[in-house]
Amino acid sequence: RVCLTFPRRRFPREPQLFPIPNPAMAQRFQELLSPLQLGRITLKNRVVMAPLTRGRCEDHLPNDLMKTYYTQRASAGLLITEGTHISKQGVGWVHVPGIYDDKQIPGWKAITDSVHAKGGHIFMQLWHQGRQSHSSFHDGQPAVAPSAIGIEKGECTTADIKKVPYEVPRALLLSEIPAIIQDYVNAAKRAIEAGFDGVEIHDANGYLLDTFLQSKTNHRTDKYGGSVENRARLSIEVARSVAAAIGRDRVGIRFSPNGVFGEMGSPDFKEQFDYVIAAMGKIGLVYVHVMDGLRFGSHGFGEYTLADARKALNNPAVTLIGNCGYTAETADARIVAGEADMIAFGRAFLSNPDLVERFRDGAPLNKDMDYVGWYGHHYKPSEFATNYTDQPTHQA
Repeated sequence: RVCLTFPRRRFPREPQLFPIPNPAMAQRFQELLSPLQLGRITLKNRVVMAPLTRGRCEDHLPNDLMKTYYTQRASAGLLITEGTHISKQGVGWVHVPGIYDDKQIPGWKAITDSVHAKGGHIFMQLWHQGRQSHSSFHDGQPAVAPSAIGIEKGECTTADIKKVPYEVPRALLLSEIPAIIQDYVNAAKRAIEAGFDGVEIHDANGYLLDTFLQSKTNHRTDKYGGSVENRARLSIEVARSVAAAIGRDRVGIRFSPNGVFGEMGSPDFKEQFDYVIAAMGKIGLVYVHVMDGLRFGSHGFGEYTLADARKALNNPAVTLIGNCGYTAETADARIVAGEADMIAFGRAFLSNPDLVERFRDGAPLNKDMDYVGWYGHHYKPSEFATNYTDQPTHQA
C-alpha cells in the first residue's frame, strides 16, 4: 500500500478545500484534517462519520431524504452508513434500510452517486441485530442468538412501535450458521453493486456477532463456543468470507470492547478482543474500528484502549479508527501520538452536517440534538426530515 511509504500515513498536503479564517486552528488540527490512503481510495481527511441509526425510511427502502442526509455530510473523510440489515432474520428496528433484496440497490445507488459527486467516500455497515430483535419482526418467531440468553433489563421496540420487554432468543443451530455467513457475503456484494466504497461488519454493541464473541452471551458447546478461539470463529469466518467476495481492501469491522450496551461485558474481554483483533490484522482488513471511549457506557471489568488495539492488531497496513466521546482536540492528539489513524464522530454529526468545516474554521458546534430527534419512529413519515436534514450549517 502506498501509505506505508510515508511515516504514520502522512501524505503530501493537498490544497485546502475550505477557507481557513483561523490559521492557528488549522495548524492545531493538521493531522486530523490531513489526507489518508484507505485501501484503494484516498480520503481527504481523517474524520469519520460513525454509523448512526436514524430510521428515516419505509419498507426498508433507502430514499431521497437519506440521500440528502448523507450528501450533507460528505465532507467527512469517510461516511459509514447507519446499520443496514443483511437479511430479514437480522431485522429488529423500524424504518431502517436493508441490503438483502435487489430492490434496495437503486435507492442506495442514488445515495452513493450523490456522495461521490461531492467528493466523499462511503462504506455501508452490515447489521444483524441478533437477540436485540423481537418476534413481531419475524411472524411471531423468536430472534436468534448464539445461546438462549435474553436481555433482562430495558425494553425493545416492536414492529408496530410499542415498547415491550426483551424476549429470550432462540439459540442458532450449527447447521444454520453457514447461511448467516452467506447473508453477510450477499449483502456485501449488493453494497458494492450499489456503488459503496466498502463495507463495515458490525461486530459491536451486543448484536449478533458481538454476542458470539463474548462469554457472557455465548454458552455454546460446539465449535462456535467455549474457548476464546471458538467464540471468535464466526467473526473471523464472516470477515474472511466477505473479504474474499469483495476484496479485503474494501472491508472494515467494528468492535466495542468496553461496551455495556445490550447488557454486554465479560470478565475475559481483554483476552477475547486481543485475539479477535489480532485475527483481523492477519486477514489484513482495510480497517478496524474500535469504540474505545466510555461515553456509551462501560462494563466495569477494565478498559480496552487504542494502544491495546494497536498492539493486538500488529499490522501497520490496517487502519485503526477510534471512536466515542472525542473532540477535535482529543482526536488530533490521538493521531499525532500514533494511537489511531482516524477518529469517528457520532453525535456531533447529528446536529452538525458540516462538522469538518467547523473543525477547519474553528467555528462553534450546534447544540447536541435531543434524544427524541435521533430516531425516526418518534415521527410520522411525513415528518422524517425533522432533526434529520434540517440542521443549520456554519457560514465561514
